[in-house]
Amino acid sequence: MKVKLKVWRQKNANTPGAFQDYDTPELNPNMSFLEMLDVVNEQLISASQEAITFDHDCREGICGTCSLVINGKPHGPHRAVATCQTYMRSFKKGQTIVVEPFRAKAFPLIKDLVVDRKALERVQFAGGFISVRTGSPPDANSIPVPKEIADLAMDAAQCIGCGACVAACKNASAMLFVAAKVSHLNLLPQGQPERFRRAKAMVNQMDAEGFGACTVTGSCEAVCPKGISLDFIAKMNRDYAMALVKGEPKKAKAGGAG
Repeated sequence: MKVKLKVWRQKNANTPGAFQDYDTPELNPNMSFLEMLDVVNEQLISASQEAITFDHDCREGICGTCSLVINGKPHGPHRAVATCQTYMRSFKKGQTIVVEPFRAKAFPLIKDLVVDRKALERVQFAGGFISVRTGSPPDANSIPVPKEIADLAMDAAQCIGCGACVAACKNASAMLFVAAKVSHLNLLPQGQPERFRRAKAMVNQMDAEGFGACTVTGSCEAVCPKGISLDFIAKMNRDYAMALVKGEPKKAKAGGAG
Protein backbone atom coordinates (compact mmCIF):
# COMPACT_ATOMS: atom_id res chain seq x y z
CA MET A 1 0.00 0.00 0.00
CA LYS A 2 1.01 3.61 -0.55
CA VAL A 3 -0.24 6.70 1.27
CA LYS A 4 0.30 10.44 1.02
CA LEU A 5 1.72 12.40 3.96
CA LYS A 6 1.33 16.02 4.97
CA VAL A 7 4.04 16.46 7.59
CA TRP A 8 4.72 19.57 9.67
CA ARG A 9 8.30 20.72 9.08
CA GLN A 10 9.87 23.45 11.21
CA LYS A 11 13.57 24.04 11.76
CA ASN A 12 13.12 25.41 15.28
CA ALA A 13 10.76 27.43 17.44
CA ASN A 14 12.09 30.72 16.07
CA THR A 15 11.43 29.99 12.40
CA PRO A 16 8.04 29.56 10.70
CA GLY A 17 6.88 26.08 9.85
CA ALA A 18 4.67 24.59 7.15
CA PHE A 19 3.23 21.30 5.96
CA GLN A 20 5.18 19.44 3.30
CA ASP A 21 3.76 16.71 1.09
CA TYR A 22 5.39 13.31 0.68
CA ASP A 23 4.45 10.19 -1.26
CA THR A 24 5.50 7.00 0.49
CA PRO A 25 7.03 4.03 -1.30
CA GLU A 26 5.20 0.71 -1.20
CA LEU A 27 4.48 -0.14 2.43
CA ASN A 28 3.72 -3.31 4.32
CA PRO A 29 0.30 -2.82 6.01
CA ASN A 30 1.71 -4.47 9.13
CA MET A 31 4.31 -1.75 9.59
CA SER A 32 3.89 0.49 12.60
CA PHE A 33 3.43 4.20 11.98
CA LEU A 34 6.97 4.88 13.17
CA GLU A 35 8.39 2.20 10.87
CA MET A 36 6.61 3.96 8.01
CA LEU A 37 8.32 7.22 8.97
CA ASP A 38 11.65 5.36 9.05
CA VAL A 39 11.06 4.19 5.48
CA VAL A 40 10.13 7.70 4.35
CA ASN A 41 13.26 9.07 6.01
CA GLU A 42 15.42 6.51 4.22
CA GLN A 43 13.89 7.69 0.98
CA LEU A 44 14.57 11.35 1.85
CA ILE A 45 18.16 10.65 2.85
CA SER A 46 18.77 8.74 -0.38
CA ALA A 47 17.55 11.83 -2.24
CA SER A 48 19.92 14.05 -0.20
CA GLN A 49 17.01 15.68 1.63
CA GLU A 50 16.71 16.29 5.36
CA ALA A 51 14.96 13.53 7.28
CA ILE A 52 11.80 14.18 9.28
CA THR A 53 12.64 14.62 12.96
CA PHE A 54 10.36 12.73 15.34
CA ASP A 55 10.65 11.41 18.88
CA HIS A 56 10.66 7.73 19.86
CA ASP A 57 12.30 5.24 22.18
CA CYS A 58 10.81 1.93 23.29
CA ARG A 59 8.30 1.47 20.43
CA GLU A 60 6.30 -0.75 22.77
CA GLY A 61 3.76 1.73 24.15
CA ILE A 62 5.66 2.16 27.42
CA CYS A 63 7.85 5.27 27.26
CA GLY A 64 5.36 7.81 25.86
CA THR A 65 7.89 9.62 23.66
CA CYS A 66 6.27 8.71 20.31
CA SER A 67 3.86 11.61 20.59
CA LEU A 68 2.33 12.68 17.28
CA VAL A 69 -0.99 14.13 16.22
CA ILE A 70 -2.26 11.98 13.35
CA ASN A 71 -5.21 13.33 11.33
CA GLY A 72 -6.09 15.66 14.19
CA LYS A 73 -5.96 13.08 16.97
CA PRO A 74 -3.06 12.51 19.39
CA HIS A 75 -1.54 9.05 18.79
CA GLY A 76 -3.84 8.27 15.86
CA PRO A 77 -7.26 6.80 15.12
CA HIS A 78 -7.51 4.09 17.79
CA ARG A 79 -8.29 4.25 21.50
CA ALA A 80 -5.83 3.23 24.20
CA VAL A 81 -2.77 2.87 21.98
CA ALA A 82 0.35 4.99 21.51
CA THR A 83 1.63 6.16 18.13
CA CYS A 84 4.14 3.29 18.00
CA GLN A 85 1.25 0.81 18.38
CA THR A 86 -0.65 2.30 15.44
CA TYR A 87 -0.22 0.22 12.28
CA MET A 88 -0.52 1.19 8.64
CA ARG A 89 -3.39 -1.26 8.20
CA SER A 90 -5.40 1.32 10.15
CA PHE A 91 -5.35 3.55 7.06
CA LYS A 92 -6.67 3.17 3.52
CA LYS A 93 -4.56 2.82 0.41
CA GLY A 94 -3.92 6.25 -1.09
CA GLN A 95 -5.21 8.07 2.01
CA THR A 96 -3.72 11.45 2.94
CA ILE A 97 -2.38 11.40 6.49
CA VAL A 98 -1.68 14.67 8.29
CA VAL A 99 1.10 14.45 10.88
CA GLU A 100 1.71 17.25 13.39
CA PRO A 101 3.51 17.77 16.70
CA PHE A 102 1.70 18.16 20.00
CA ARG A 103 0.70 21.82 20.23
CA ALA A 104 0.58 23.52 23.63
CA LYS A 105 2.15 26.59 25.20
CA ALA A 106 3.85 24.42 27.79
CA PHE A 107 5.32 22.17 25.03
CA PRO A 108 7.64 24.46 23.03
CA LEU A 109 8.59 23.05 19.65
CA ILE A 110 12.15 21.82 19.18
CA LYS A 111 12.11 20.68 15.55
CA ASP A 112 9.57 19.24 13.10
CA LEU A 113 7.47 16.79 15.17
CA VAL A 114 9.49 17.03 18.39
CA VAL A 115 8.39 19.20 21.32
CA ASP A 116 9.93 19.82 24.74
CA ARG A 117 7.78 18.13 27.39
CA LYS A 118 10.07 18.76 30.34
CA ALA A 119 7.22 20.71 31.95
CA LEU A 120 5.63 17.35 32.82
CA GLU A 121 8.86 16.24 34.47
CA ARG A 122 9.00 19.41 36.57
CA VAL A 123 5.44 18.77 37.75
CA GLN A 124 6.49 15.24 38.71
CA PHE A 125 9.55 16.53 40.58
CA ALA A 126 7.33 18.90 42.58
CA GLY A 127 5.68 16.07 44.49
CA GLY A 128 5.48 12.77 42.64
CA PHE A 129 7.53 10.87 45.17
CA ILE A 130 7.46 9.46 48.70
CA SER A 131 10.18 10.85 50.97
CA VAL A 132 9.31 8.95 54.15
CA ARG A 133 11.27 5.78 54.84
CA THR A 134 9.37 2.67 53.82
CA GLY A 135 12.17 0.19 54.43
CA SER A 136 13.24 -2.60 52.10
CA PRO A 137 10.78 -4.20 49.64
CA PRO A 138 9.77 -6.89 52.19
CA ASP A 139 9.05 -4.16 54.76
CA ALA A 140 6.92 -2.21 52.30
CA ASN A 141 5.07 -5.35 51.30
CA SER A 142 4.21 -6.01 54.94
CA ILE A 143 1.77 -3.08 54.89
CA PRO A 144 -1.66 -4.46 53.98
CA VAL A 145 -3.32 -2.70 51.04
CA PRO A 146 -6.92 -3.63 50.10
CA LYS A 147 -7.04 -5.14 46.61
CA GLU A 148 -9.48 -2.54 45.28
CA ILE A 149 -7.15 0.26 46.41
CA ALA A 150 -4.09 -1.48 44.99
CA ASP A 151 -5.87 -2.00 41.67
CA LEU A 152 -6.97 1.63 41.54
CA ALA A 153 -3.45 2.85 42.32
CA MET A 154 -2.08 0.64 39.55
CA ASP A 155 -4.66 2.06 37.13
CA ALA A 156 -3.34 5.55 37.87
CA ALA A 157 0.29 4.42 37.75
CA GLN A 158 -0.16 3.28 34.14
CA CYS A 159 0.20 6.90 32.97
CA ILE A 160 3.27 7.08 30.69
CA GLY A 161 3.46 10.89 30.69
CA CYS A 162 3.14 11.23 26.91
CA GLY A 163 1.15 14.48 27.05
CA ALA A 164 -1.65 13.36 24.73
CA CYS A 165 -4.16 14.68 27.27
CA VAL A 166 -2.60 18.13 26.95
CA ALA A 167 -2.56 18.01 23.15
CA ALA A 168 -6.21 16.98 22.95
CA CYS A 169 -7.54 19.51 25.47
CA LYS A 170 -8.84 22.79 24.05
CA ASN A 171 -7.28 24.49 27.08
CA ALA A 172 -4.01 22.50 26.94
CA SER A 173 -4.69 21.28 30.47
CA ALA A 174 -2.45 18.70 32.14
CA MET A 175 -5.02 17.77 34.78
CA LEU A 176 -5.32 14.11 33.76
CA PHE A 177 -1.55 13.61 33.87
CA VAL A 178 -1.20 15.37 37.24
CA ALA A 179 -4.23 13.57 38.68
CA ALA A 180 -2.78 10.20 37.72
CA LYS A 181 0.62 11.01 39.24
CA VAL A 182 -0.95 12.38 42.42
CA SER A 183 -3.51 9.61 42.82
CA HIS A 184 -1.31 6.58 42.41
CA LEU A 185 0.69 7.67 45.48
CA ASN A 186 -2.13 9.27 47.45
CA LEU A 187 -4.16 6.07 47.33
CA LEU A 188 -1.44 3.99 49.02
CA PRO A 189 -0.66 3.90 52.76
CA GLN A 190 2.95 4.89 52.09
CA GLY A 191 1.77 8.09 50.40
CA GLN A 192 -0.48 9.34 53.18
CA PRO A 193 2.05 11.48 55.15
CA GLU A 194 2.56 13.77 52.13
CA ARG A 195 -0.86 13.34 50.58
CA PHE A 196 -2.14 16.91 50.74
CA ARG A 197 1.23 18.59 50.33
CA ARG A 198 1.78 16.47 47.20
CA ALA A 199 -1.53 17.49 45.63
CA LYS A 200 -0.96 21.18 46.33
CA ALA A 201 2.66 21.20 45.15
CA MET A 202 1.99 19.39 41.88
CA VAL A 203 -1.10 21.42 40.99
CA ASN A 204 0.76 24.66 41.75
CA GLN A 205 3.67 23.56 39.56
CA MET A 206 1.25 22.64 36.77
CA ASP A 207 -0.18 26.16 36.88
CA ALA A 208 3.31 27.68 36.94
CA GLU A 209 4.24 25.78 33.79
CA GLY A 210 1.44 27.47 31.83
CA PHE A 211 -0.96 24.57 31.35
CA GLY A 212 -4.60 25.57 30.95
CA ALA A 213 -7.57 24.95 33.21
CA CYS A 214 -9.72 21.82 33.08
CA THR A 215 -13.28 22.24 31.84
CA VAL A 216 -14.04 18.48 31.91
CA THR A 217 -14.72 17.94 28.20
CA GLY A 218 -13.37 14.40 28.45
CA SER A 219 -11.08 14.78 25.43
CA CYS A 220 -8.09 13.82 27.61
CA GLU A 221 -9.54 10.48 28.64
CA ALA A 222 -10.59 9.75 25.04
CA VAL A 223 -7.03 9.97 23.69
CA CYS A 224 -5.06 8.61 26.65
CA PRO A 225 -3.11 5.55 25.43
CA LYS A 226 -3.55 3.93 28.86
CA GLY A 227 -7.21 4.84 29.35
CA ILE A 228 -6.67 6.89 32.52
CA SER A 229 -10.08 7.76 33.97
CA LEU A 230 -11.42 11.26 34.61
CA ASP A 231 -12.34 9.99 38.09
CA PHE A 232 -8.76 10.62 39.16
CA ILE A 233 -9.20 14.34 38.51
CA ALA A 234 -12.07 14.40 41.00
CA LYS A 235 -9.92 12.57 43.57
CA MET A 236 -7.08 15.04 43.10
CA ASN A 237 -9.41 18.03 43.34
CA ARG A 238 -10.65 16.77 46.72
CA ASP A 239 -7.11 16.37 48.00
CA TYR A 240 -6.14 19.80 46.67
CA ALA A 241 -9.14 21.39 48.39
CA MET A 242 -8.20 19.69 51.66
CA ALA A 243 -4.63 20.95 51.25
CA LEU A 244 -5.91 24.52 51.00
CA VAL A 245 -8.09 24.06 54.09
CA LYS A 246 -5.37 22.40 56.15
CA GLY A 247 -2.57 24.72 55.03
CA GLU A 248 1.10 23.76 54.96
CA PRO A 249 2.23 21.56 57.87
CA LYS A 250 4.44 23.35 60.38
CA LYS A 251 8.11 22.46 60.28
CA ALA A 252 9.69 21.05 63.43
CA LYS A 253 12.04 23.43 65.22
CA ALA A 254 15.72 22.63 65.28
CA GLY A 255 16.64 20.62 68.33
CA GLY A 256 13.18 19.12 68.71
CA ALA A 257 10.59 19.81 71.39
CA GLY A 258 11.73 21.06 74.74
